[in-house]
Parts: sequence; structure tokens; C-alpha cells
Amino acid sequence: METCDVAVIGGGPAGAAAALRAARAGLRVVVFEKGSFGRDKVCGDGLTPRAIAALNGLGIELQDAHHIVGLRMIAGKRERELDWPGGLFPDHGAVWPRRRLDAALIGAAQEAGAEVVFETEALPIMEGDRVVGVEAGGQKWAAPLTVLAAGATGAAARMLGAVRVPNETFGLAIRTYVESPRHSDQHLEACLTLSDESGAPVPGYGWMFPAGDGTVNLGCGALSTMKGFKKLNLNKLVDAYAAQVRETWQIGEFLERPRAWRLPMTTQRRHGQGWVAVGDAAGLINPMNGEGIDYALESAVLAIDLFVADPANATHRYDVEVGERFDAFLRTGRRFSLLIGHPWILRSGLRVAVGTDAIAKITLQVMGNLVDGDTPGAAGRVFGAADRALSLAEPLLRKTRAKN
Repeated sequence: METCDVAVIGGGPAGAAAALRAARAGLRVVVFEKGSFGRDKVCGDGLTPRAIAALNGLGIELQDAHHIVGLRMIAGKRERELDWPGGLFPDHGAVWPRRRLDAALIGAAQEAGAEVVFETEALPIMEGDRVVGVEAGGQKWAAPLTVLAAGATGAAARMLGAVRVPNETFGLAIRTYVESPRHSDQHLEACLTLSDESGAPVPGYGWMFPAGDGTVNLGCGALSTMKGFKKLNLNKLVDAYAAQVRETWQIGEFLERPRAWRLPMTTQRRHGQGWVAVGDAAGLINPMNGEGIDYALESAVLAIDLFVADPANATHRYDVEVGERFDAFLRTGRRFSLLIGHPWILRSGLRVAVGTDAIAKITLQVMGNLVDGDTPGAAGRVFGAADRALSLAEPLLRKTRAKN
């Protein structure tokens, strides 16, 4: 049996960030990634200012990414274009296709000394309730800490119980790429009033994320709280959205077949003896925008820092500190998803989100993962009020939610 200090299951942003942090701390870390080096991952490719802050903290160079200064929000005939506010986080974001982002992160981890085993699936080794390492490719590795960074749908997640909470909100998204003369735009675009092929409102949004390389990431996402969600045809949804933006973005045919993915927004377990879940595996996805890369990077760094500081108590402390940092905001987001699952609320409510400059600035911070319970000013006050109001309304919202 081989030994290491940290075994990481999954080589995406969360796994690579954990490996990079651990290697720089002088730990022996091994990453097991099912895909090959440079594999693609379906994603919107957008990086919020919060994600930029996390990448800066890891020392990742961003010259290969397309610089984004803000967000253009469209709701019906209303449109507002706002720049990222700066302050606690950088005043810019980016679009960085996942093939290149993931390669940069895992490459940095390797340069720092992490060992990476590609095209190999790892599964946790259990001794009672404790994870004591992983088994991969016919080899066993003993490790005092195993980091689950392979999402919430794989075999490792199922073994550890890090799976979605039944009857809680989740999302589906679909994306493709198109050529556009506006590929070098410096604003993300989000259409908040999305409709399916029959004209029914969809709680979610359509996006145009310019990549600066001649292409734009075109996609849309929907929340499970809508009526008829199980019958929602994502291919027809993305076709309808593409038709909507074809003229303004001067796009042609899709450059590749649209690909869909699931967005878990909860988890039943995110830690146990000898292991922690980070990123998507921990359910750390904002229900109000489907974004999770920033949370993936932050949670991975937190897990390793706690392990370095106090290995014996790291997994418990991780669960507590992740909860303090993210749970209230994500819980409010899930409650909000129940609210906009009602079509009569959705039709008018999202137009309010861009109705005035003051409200649009708050919407901007929510869409950029820049607001939480500790946020000062108007955005923080609105978030606190929304959290309290939605908490009171939650029993009614659950009782009246759409049955799929």
C-alpha cells in the first residue's frame, strides 16, 4: 500500500485547488482524475470576481482568460448594463473555457509537486465509518485525509452519502459555442426572462458569455421548481434562446452539439471521519445563478488549510466553517427558487430585478456571488430581509410548489 498525506478524488477546479494548496504546504498529495489531461467539462465558463479573487490567492495567471468588467441583465424589454462593483472582491471577472482553466489549475498543482493520475477512477477505502484512503487502478493508497472533488453523482459520492437531498432544488443547464463578432465584449449577458418553446416562463436564465477567442458560450439553465420540469426539453430551450439572440449577437449555427449537465445544490453529507467533500460534491452551487467555481476553489483551500493547522479536527471544523460561510446564502437561494417556481410571480418578479438602478445593483451582486449575510450596505440589508421573509414563507412555498 502506498501512502500520502492527502488523496484527492477528482481533478477539476476544486480537486486541483486542494492539491495545489496541499503541495505548497509541503504535503504529499495524489490526485485521481477519471478523464485525460485537458479534458473538457461542460460549463458556462464564466468566472465571477469572487472566483478571480480565489484564483489570485492561488497564484494562477489569468492572461489566457478573457477579461470581463460587468454584467448585462435583460428582463423582457428592460436592459441594464452594470460593471462589477469592486471592493471586497476584484472589479472584474473573466470567461475562461474549462478545458483551459482546468488544465492551468492541474498544471499548477503538478508544478507544485502534486502527483496526478489521469484516466483513473478512485474510490474511498472504508474501515468502519472512517475513510482511510482510496483504491485506484488496482493500487491502494493510505491517507489521513481524502478530498471528494468529483461532483455529486459518481460512485465515490454515493459510497460516502454525499448526494443530493431529495425534494430539494437542483438545476439543469445546457451549453454550446457559437461564433460572433461580439466575442470580445467585456460584459456577460444574462436574460432573466426565459421561456420554453411554448412560451411558458422558466425559472432560470439564458446567457451569452463572450470568450474573446472568436466564440461565445451560449447556454441556459432551469430550476427544478418549475411546473413541468421533468418534461422540459433542454435542446428546444437552447434552440429557442439562440433564436432570440441570433440577430443581436449575429450568430450562426452551433459549433458543437449542445451538452447538458446537472447542478446539485444540496448534499446529505459533506464530511466524515477522514474525508471532506468540496465544490459541487458539497452542494456548493448558488441556486440563483448556477455558479459554483468560486465556492469550489474557496472550499478546497479551506479544507487543506484546516488540515494543515489541525489534522485531528480538520474535517469537523471544515463542516462548521463551510456552514458559517455559505449555508445561509445558499438556503435563501433555494427558498427563492421555490418562490419563482410560481409562474405568476416569475413573470413580474424578475422584471423588478432590473427595474431600477438600485435594485439592479443588488441583482448584480447576487448574480456575481458577491453578497451574503455579512455584506454591508443595501445589498446586505436586502439579503437579510429576504432571508427572514422567505423563512416565514417557506412552509407555504413548499406546500404550493409545482408537482412534476
